[in-house]
Amino acid sequence: MSTPGNESTLPPPASDQVPVRNPESVPDQAAVSDPPAASHPVPGNNPLPVSDQVPASEQLPGREQVDINDRPIVNDRPLVDDRPSVDRSSVVQDRPIIVAEHASIRFGRNEVLRDIHLEIPRGQTLVLIGESGCGKSVFLKLIVGLLRPTTGRVTFDGQEMARLPERKLMRERLRLGYLFQGAALFDSLNVYDNIAFGLRARGEMSEEQIEAKVLQQLRGVGLTPAALTKMPAELSGGMKKRVGLARALALDPEVMLYDEPTTGLDPIMSDVINELILRTRRERPVTSIVITHDMKTVRKVADRIVMVVPVARIGPNDPQVIFDGTPSDLERCSDPRVTQFVEGEACERLDATE
Repeated sequence: MSTPGNESTLPPPASDQVPVRNPESVPDQAAVSDPPAASHPVPGNNPLPVSDQVPASEQLPGREQVDINDRPIVNDRPLVDDRPSVDRSSVVQDRPIIVAEHASIRFGRNEVLRDIHLEIPRGQTLVLIGESGCGKSVFLKLIVGLLRPTTGRVTFDGQEMARLPERKLMRERLRLGYLFQGAALFDSLNVYDNIAFGLRARGEMSEEQIEAKVLQQLRGVGLTPAALTKMPAELSGGMKKRVGLARALALDPEVMLYDEPTTGLDPIMSDVINELILRTRRERPVTSIVITHDMKTVRKVADRIVMVVPVARIGPNDPQVIFDGTPSDLERCSDPRVTQFVEGEACERLDATE
């Protein structure tokens, strides 16, 4: 079994879910094992428009090509998905989609987040910045329900994810996409099967529909069908990030979570990822949370910027959130802690006792 790097383990596919644990006992890394590749196509009843069918020039070798609008027949009757659909008519559109209400979390004696209160409206791109160890990635885990706050609560669309029954939790997590620091591709699956993984897990599409969707997403991140048969070990860092993004977007998420999307990439490839984040926002109604140290990313993609500092660096009654505003507000901020981070200045840190 292989583990997809040492990144945050919150894959977008449903089978990557990790049970909710008590924060007192959560280790630094959540173990995720590579699942076996799906060997049987899952039929469905969601035909794609003709424009989304696979062009003949991009059909995969060795796969039988059929009309993807044909519905599977079982016992002389069309096979339909009899699961109840989710009624979204009652969703309050003007309600913030993500809310942290005085959320705090500690691991043993180590307090990571303290009294965080944030409301994130639908469609906003929020960039969360701060030095390493201030709890940014932990906040993403609270959103998807991998961790439960020690005090306070974090809700997604009005629901506390960490308190949902397992079946409903898995269904709700499919509404979120996640791009990991190191892409977190499954080492034992090729590019095609990595992108198709969540679609197969959701079980609403035939294999022919999945193939069309995979090719569509691959083109959307600027890769060619030649990449489909490659294994993760054969990909560059930038290609891994783009495949990870294609996998997340294949499920048409309402919320995208980006954890250090440009870390380890050269300046050109970093800007490619930034442009893909912007394109995603332009082409679909998605709410985004981006964690980054890259100030070019901050200035390019953010509608709103929130900066947090490590709890160890503030007094017992001081707020952990030290900035919340627009990119232009950030440039005018007079807080020296914000200025030092934005300008990348060590200042007194070299003489400080950690």
